[in-house]
Amino acid sequence: MVILIGIATVVSTFLGGLFALRFKDKLHLILGFSAGAVLGVAFFDLLPEAITLGSTAYDVGQITSIVALGFVVYMILDRFVVLHTHASEGQVDHTTHRGKLGAGSLSAHSFFDGIAIGLAFQVSSAVGSIVAVAVLVHDFSDGINTVNLILKNGGTRRVAFQWLFVVAIAPLAGVIATLFFSLPEQVLGIVLAVFCGFFLYIGASDLLPESHHNHPTKWTTFMTILGVIVLYGAIRLAAL
Repeated sequence: MVILIGIATVVSTFLGGLFALRFKDKLHLILGFSAGAVLGVAFFDLLPEAITLGSTAYDVGQITSIVALGFVVYMILDRFVVLHTHASEGQVDHTTHRGKLGAGSLSAHSFFDGIAIGLAFQVSSAVGSIVAVAVLVHDFSDGINTVNLILKNGGTRRVAFQWLFVVAIAPLAGVIATLFFSLPEQVLGIVLAVFCGFFLYIGASDLLPESHHNHPTKWTTFMTILGVIVLYGAIRLAAL
């Protein structure tokens, strides 16, 4: 059962990525939606889960501090490490590596999505099913976000598809991994808090500004709000 759900996450992610590739000419609108979706995942999925799972060992203030730490760490990686490594290669190479950094973060997040599914099923089938539905819903968004991060930062369709494959396979790998180990809830909570910080940075500092660059702000703003609403509704429905 859990392996079948892992395969379903692969399909969901691929569909999202192919959707983004097909409508590349509307990239600014998709970027606006992606920004809202990424922020929605951070606020409505990652943060609540991090607080819930980490509550046995950490208070809310500590969890949110770790979220802030994740935000700052990603900012440092984005602004200094990648820039320093590729400064001599030109702006196009720098932006391309920014896209790969974002896609890599999404890949790691997707891997932990799979771990979350596997561990949830270790608790009970009911809990596992709720987590699985939530992951399936936003895996479609992960596919869109992965392609957008690569394309908007100067990557080719080929590179975007390669990263889409990595992100799509990641949750299945996470599900399979949980067949061989168990992770304490408080540790998983910390990991989710860090990725919440990563996603807040990607959405607010990368996707959101780029979405309305040289494009009508009202439509991209509408798409961002729509992305937030869609992810909120989907995650709430999954929790019913």
